[in-house]
Amino acid sequence: MTKGKIAIYATGLCLLTALGIAGSRTLNVRAENNVSQPAARPALSVNVVRPAWRDMPVTLTANGSIAAWQEAIIGSEVADLHLKEVRAQVGDNVQKGQILAVFEDESVLADVAQSRAVVAEAEANLSEAGLNAGRARQVSGSGALSDQQIDQYLSSEKTARAKLQSAKAQLDAQLLRLKYTKVLASDDGVISSRSATLGAVAAKGQELYRMIRRNRLEWRAEVTATEMAQLKPGMTVTVNIPDVGGVQGAIRQLAPTLDTMNRNGLVYVDLQPAGRQAFRAGMFARGEFTLGRSHALTVPQEAISMREGFSYLFRLDDQTGDLARVSQIKVQLGRRDGDTLEVLSGLNADDRLVAAGATFLADGDSVKVLE
Repeated sequence: MTKGKIAIYATGLCLLTALGIAGSRTLNVRAENNVSQPAARPALSVNVVRPAWRDMPVTLTANGSIAAWQEAIIGSEVADLHLKEVRAQVGDNVQKGQILAVFEDESVLADVAQSRAVVAEAEANLSEAGLNAGRARQVSGSGALSDQQIDQYLSSEKTARAKLQSAKAQLDAQLLRLKYTKVLASDDGVISSRSATLGAVAAKGQELYRMIRRNRLEWRAEVTATEMAQLKPGMTVTVNIPDVGGVQGAIRQLAPTLDTMNRNGLVYVDLQPAGRQAFRAGMFARGEFTLGRSHALTVPQEAISMREGFSYLFRLDDQTGDLARVSQIKVQLGRRDGDTLEVLSGLNADDRLVAAGATFLADGDSVKVLE
């Protein structure tokens, strides 16, 4: 072997030795790094909650409109008279018998005076006819008066009495017209519309006001035939109007017929006076009928995380000490009762769940459990 080859081999051996030493040091450094690297930090400190079995109300949801329980139309009972006063306006609360409007009554007063005079004249005529008839009866059979003359006096008395009754009837009619010059509220309630105009000449029977009787409102819910079969009068209802509020009610009546076009029927719900001050006839409302109660597996609302239109819970798995890993589980929700939600599927009764803060977690995160 030549000296050149020996030098090459010696150089290669030195390089291999140096590489081996360097590799060994690198492995040692990596091992030291692995030993010194701390465990993954928990993403969140959480409390634990378990699903609970509880009784929840069974409800039926429907839509409908708020309407007046009954509306009363208040119209004119006299004709050819000018409206002199309009005392009630839309929104006014009125009492039964309260004066809402007044017609001019000068011409009616004149007619009343004339009718009184006619009655007085008829009474005088009846008095005279009565005296003559009395004398005729006294001399009847004596021959002082013929039978024909006696009959005439008796007939005159009857005629005078009939004329007096007619005159009194005319007077009563004029007094009734005088009474009707004042338009009165037919019941307690609130004025919902007004067509009475100052100075206008109203025709007999013309509408002047429209009133919601007793300011009483109802909710008219529209339900299907199948849903109506589950309802009955007296059931409680919670009626809500978005951004306005809610009120309790009770079913008063179910419609006896269904709409032949859509096969839906109306449910009439009386609303409690308290809490419906902001409700107005014509408002759209959503309501829930309480049908009963049933057992359900529930979780608190704050444990639910909504993502991409689906509902999720985070279950605690692989707990070591106070550290655990969470897994995201998809669930199907059912009924709601306050802040409690029913879980229909995807959950076991013995699962341990993250009680709150699920929005900040991801599947597989490590958490610190606060017992």
